[in-house]
Amino acid sequence: MQASITIPYAIADYAILREKGYYYVDKTRYIPLLERYSAPVFLRPRRFGKSLLVSTLAHYYDLNAAGRFGSLFGDTYIGSHPTGEQNRYMVMRFDFSKMAVADDLGRMEKNFNNLLGPVIRECVESPMRYARFFDKFVFNDRQTASNMLAEVINWINNRDLPPLYILIDEYDNFTNQLLTGFKDSLYEQATTGDSFLRTFFKVIKSGIGEGSIRTCFCTGVLPVTMDDLTSGYNIAEILTLKPEFVDMLGFTHEEAAAYLRYVLQKYDRQNSRFEEIWTLLLNNYDGYRFLPDAAPLFNSTILTYFFKNFAELQGEIPQELVDENLRTDIGWLRRLTVTQENAKEMLNALLIDNELMYSQADLRSKFSKRKFFEKRFYPVSLYYLGMTTLKSSYKMTLPNLTMRSIYMDYYNELYQLHDDANRYAPVYEQFTEDGRLEPLAMNYFKEYLGMLPIQVFDKINENFVRCSFFELMSRYLSQCYTFALEMNLPSGRADLVMTGIPGTAFHNDCRVVEVKYFKSKDATAVEALAAPRPADVEQANGYARDLHVLFPRYRLRSYVMYVAANKACRIWECTQQ
Repeated sequence: MQASITIPYAIADYAILREKGYYYVDKTRYIPLLERYSAPVFLRPRRFGKSLLVSTLAHYYDLNAAGRFGSLFGDTYIGSHPTGEQNRYMVMRFDFSKMAVADDLGRMEKNFNNLLGPVIRECVESPMRYARFFDKFVFNDRQTASNMLAEVINWINNRDLPPLYILIDEYDNFTNQLLTGFKDSLYEQATTGDSFLRTFFKVIKSGIGEGSIRTCFCTGVLPVTMDDLTSGYNIAEILTLKPEFVDMLGFTHEEAAAYLRYVLQKYDRQNSRFEEIWTLLLNNYDGYRFLPDAAPLFNSTILTYFFKNFAELQGEIPQELVDENLRTDIGWLRRLTVTQENAKEMLNALLIDNELMYSQADLRSKFSKRKFFEKRFYPVSLYYLGMTTLKSSYKMTLPNLTMRSIYMDYYNELYQLHDDANRYAPVYEQFTEDGRLEPLAMNYFKEYLGMLPIQVFDKINENFVRCSFFELMSRYLSQCYTFALEMNLPSGRADLVMTGIPGTAFHNDCRVVEVKYFKSKDATAVEALAAPRPADVEQANGYARDLHVLFPRYRLRSYVMYVAANKACRIWECTQQ
């Protein structure tokens, strides 16, 4: 019988996660650091576990949860190192991701009040919450969230009650929806003047100043809305780029490796494939650096998505490695670049040059909506969205194959390279029968590169060929193979590695392809080759030898592939016998 699944995908309630025995990566060591601040803001891309962090703080500080402290935190860092502020506050938690956008400010304000009002009322009226502190309290205004919160704060202040600890999850979710929906005017109305949003944060600022609010902790994705709210909430401190908080969300390599060992021990019938699956995880979910010198992090939610599917399949690799929720990020690419020419320029930098230049001063500066959409801020904007990561102090790059796949999807959309299965599927079906890679390369050359406008070939290079050939193969072979680009090996970086998925007919089949790209003027020389160049053969076989040491059970096959623009393509198998 299959073991019950204890992988907490889509579970953001800390109490449920802990009390039902789900796997938990302990991040409570950051709680003492957060107590240094009264208005902290922590930004991370979507799917990085912000809601679970908010829930953790809610359970730690809620005075009603004092009797559960041992069961919830007993075996965590904070359970052994409590700060003294545990279970001391009335917790009020808001989730702005539930806020419905509208087409005018009046309806937006109504939606805002309808979302926050019930939360405030429940806190002061429910016997299960804090009604005992609000005997004879009556709201003068039960319709306006800002006024309701101000009345609660005034009651707390006048009676010396336990302060509030306010948590706002995804503070910028609905304002970001306005931006991606091209509702700029409505965004500006919501974040300027005496708008309902600015007024709400002014009330919080006042409560912090007089001590009736201990902390207001906000999570979000972008600093834009917070900057536009500044005059009403100029006490906010954005912790995103502070080195001590860089690992607060996301999983370090040590945390992810421990998680994988747990999953293999509990759900894998073979329980002997750590290196194999670890390599897959590195290629698809790792690579996020939020400071130039920081160690890379895994996207925690997407990694958990993989583990949950792996567990449900009883140790088989899921066919779909990309959480489809991530593909909605293409909307941000469309919104940021505005014009197709801007989009193509940005895509060329990432898919051809594999990097974008940025300024650390821009990264660390505050920036409003106006700056966010300036062309020179694209790298910084993409960084906050999690669509690029820091390669160095001067360059950004794509973090992993998941993001490369998403960018290639957008590239294909812009160049109208529609996924016509009639052009590709037959040759991939044949590959699953005879295993010959050469026809796949020639199909890619003819049906993909051959469809690109001629002017594109003045710019594309080896990196683009790697990315686009990988993306095409992954479309039709994701149920058979996993892929790696520029895989780090002792003898260098292997251009393209495809590895058969355990449990399929392709397990233990591993191909390594060394790609060489030439301009169209060299097409005649490429066509004239009677065999691959010896140095290229040795390079490919060197990678194969490295892979054999890492994965001794694999059958290694190596190839050299030459592409000269849209004029010539040659590929040879050069497997060392």
